[in-house]
Amino acid sequence: MSNVKLITGNLPNIPWQDKPEGISAPLWRYNENPIIGRNPIPGIARIFNSAVVPYEGAYIGVFRAEATNGIPFIYLGRSQDGIHWDFDKERIPFKDENGNDFMPRYAYDPRLVKVEDTYYVIWCQDFYGASIGMAKTTDFKTFVRIENPFIPFNRNAVLFPRKVGGYYTLLSRPSDSGHTPFGDIFLSQSPDMEFWGRHRHVMSKGSNWWESLKIGGGAAPIETSEGWLLFYHGVTGTCNGYVYSIGGAILDLDEPSRVKYRCGTYLLTPEEWYEERGFVPNVCFPCATLQDAETGRLAIYYGCADSYVGLAFTTVDEVVDYIKANSQLTETDTELGIR
Repeated sequence: MSNVKLITGNLPNIPWQDKPEGISAPLWRYNENPIIGRNPIPGIARIFNSAVVPYEGAYIGVFRAEATNGIPFIYLGRSQDGIHWDFDKERIPFKDENGNDFMPRYAYDPRLVKVEDTYYVIWCQDFYGASIGMAKTTDFKTFVRIENPFIPFNRNAVLFPRKVGGYYTLLSRPSDSGHTPFGDIFLSQSPDMEFWGRHRHVMSKGSNWWESLKIGGGAAPIETSEGWLLFYHGVTGTCNGYVYSIGGAILDLDEPSRVKYRCGTYLLTPEEWYEERGFVPNVCFPCATLQDAETGRLAIYYGCADSYVGLAFTTVDEVVDYIKANSQLTETDTELGIR
């Protein structure tokens, strides 16, 4: 096994469970999944597709909370161990630059990424059609919305945890106004988190069945000595609807529109009851990871069946070796992504 280095901080209190015997897959599930069940707080039917970061010796997260009226919003949650969560009873109070209330009509599938000294919340919202919303905070008390990066239609925006070539760098998945039976991952860059350009194609949907319909960014890319480790979701269509699985790729550190390795097999697919049965069945949807550079441990948070939050584990050595050993690249993966 190789010795891949995580270019991240140490996190000695990372949630962790050793790999059980008899499992050959590179990811393994927490044996007490789901970590967040149905009806977690009054007025909220389900929490799923949510993101977590370390904060002040513990953990904080932004959570997709589906209200009992069916409208999703983002709520803040806190945890000492990254597994057991307490949630605010009110949704995050977004403000504009002048301190006035500026709430989205709805908000779902948030990501939470720290870049330098600022935490950025990225989500999907209504901008005269499905598009990307953004806000920033330094204290998780005041959340200031910043300009929407793209016009409709777009989803699955994921920010890199540092600038690349001096630019903020964002993955997204251009889409349509519906459930989007297509989609590739693209990259965009910005000097200031307001004006976005330098657009590049990163990855197309795959020829393998589990990602043959569309793909989309998942957790924030993880910087490693091998490149940017990306957990993404791949979608296939069946006679009974879509199936969402977790895939893995490694992007070039300096030109992340170039894919160095892309796993031809899924890393995790719906198999447990909480992944197969729910409001939207057969969904494993990655949104966040925690990393400990000293041990190489990774904890992956993923949405399950649009009803629960699950937790899975791996090590950077194991998952990178698996991706490289099972890599299947195409011409559009390895090119710069400009035409």
